[in-house]
Amino acid sequence: MTDPSDYVVVGAGLAGAATAWQLASRGHQVTLLERDVPAAHDGSSHGSARIFRYAYPDLFYTRAVLEAKALWDGLAAEAGTVLITPAGAVDYGQKRNPAQLAEVLGAAGIDHELLTAADARNRWPHIAFDTEVLWHPGAGVIDAETSVNVMVDLAVRNGARVLTGWNVAGVENHGTGYRVRSAAGRTIDAGNIVVSAGGWLPQMLDSLPLPAAFLAGLPEFTVRQEQAFHFRYRDDDGGTGAGAPAWPTFIHKASGIQAYGLPGGRDAGFAGQKVAEYNGGPRIPSAAAQTGAVDPANRARVTEYVRRYLPGLDPEPYAETTCLFTNTPTEDFLIDRADNLTVVSPCSGHGAKFAPVIGQWAADLATGAGSIPDRFRSASSPALTT
Repeated sequence: MTDPSDYVVVGAGLAGAATAWQLASRGHQVTLLERDVPAAHDGSSHGSARIFRYAYPDLFYTRAVLEAKALWDGLAAEAGTVLITPAGAVDYGQKRNPAQLAEVLGAAGIDHELLTAADARNRWPHIAFDTEVLWHPGAGVIDAETSVNVMVDLAVRNGARVLTGWNVAGVENHGTGYRVRSAAGRTIDAGNIVVSAGGWLPQMLDSLPLPAAFLAGLPEFTVRQEQAFHFRYRDDDGGTGAGAPAWPTFIHKASGIQAYGLPGGRDAGFAGQKVAEYNGGPRIPSAAAQTGAVDPANRARVTEYVRRYLPGLDPEPYAETTCLFTNTPTEDFLIDRADNLTVVSPCSGHGAKFAPVIGQWAADLATGAGSIPDRFRSASSPALTT
C-alpha cells in the first residue's frame, strides 16, 4: 500500500495536472496518479498544438477564456517558458456566424475585426474564405505537453507526489474516505478523490462509489477517435517571411464539413498546418478501445477539404495522427462532486484553453473553497434541483 494522501487526483492530462497544481499550491497533500506518463501519447493532452481562442457564441465562455489567460500568463512567468504562441484566429463559414462572434468579443472588450471574404482573401491568400470572417489577433497555439509537464513540476515543487504507470482499476469507500486500487494490485487511501480521466471516464464511472442519482444525472459522454493531418506549407517559410502573412488558427463551419486548423508546431517538424474535421472520427466506447488507426474515409474528406479551401497547402498529408475527443450533448464541461469524490471532464474538443481555470474550479469544488458554474454540474446536483 502506498502512503495515504488527503487528495488523490486520477489522470495527468491538462485538467488533472492543473487540479494537482492548484491543490498543492494551496498547501494540500496531493498524489497524482497516471496510468502511463503525464501528457501520454494516447490521451487527450499530448503534443504541442492546441488552439487558444476567445471566439465563442456564448459570452460565458469568452469571459472564462479571459480568466484562464490571466492564469496562463502567471503559469508561464513562474515556469519561465512560453506556453501559448501567438498566431491569431479566423472564424468563418455559414454555420460559424462570424457576426455573432464579433458581438460577443465586442461585449467582452476583446480586439477583433469583421472582414469581408474578399478583404480576408487579400490578407490571407492561402485560405479560400467563403463568407465574412472574424479575425481576433489574441488567439494562439497552446503547447499542451509542455503545459502539462510545467503544472506537474510546479505541483511537485509544492509537495505533490506523482505516481506513473498507475492504472486505476476501481475506487471504494474505506473508513471515512476512499481506497483506490490499481490494475497491478497496488492501493492508496485518500480522504478526497478527483477523477480527471478524459476518454477513460465512461468506462470508469461504474467502478466509482457514486450515488445512483448522481450517475443518473450525468450527461451522456461519447468518445471519438479523432483524426488529425499535417499538410506542408507551399511556401518554404510557412507564410511567415517578410511581407507574407502568417498562418492563423482557423475554425470553418461550412454546410458540408466543420474543420479546424492551426500551425502544427514540433508535432510535425514545424513544416505545415494541422487540419482536422471536428468530430469526424469514429465513435468508440472509451479510450481503452482506441486503435490509433487513421480512417481512410476521414483522410479523404480532409484532403479534399484542403484541396478546396486551403490553396496555400500541399493537399497531400505528410503526417497524421489520432487523438481523443470526449463529448457531452451540449458541449459543456462536467465538474461536479458527490460526497468527497469530484468528477472533472473538460471535454467536447475545447477544454485545453481553459486548463488553469478548470484546475482552479475543480480545486475549489473539491476543497469547498468556492463554487463553480451551475452549467458544469450534474442534473442531480442540489444546486440544480432545489
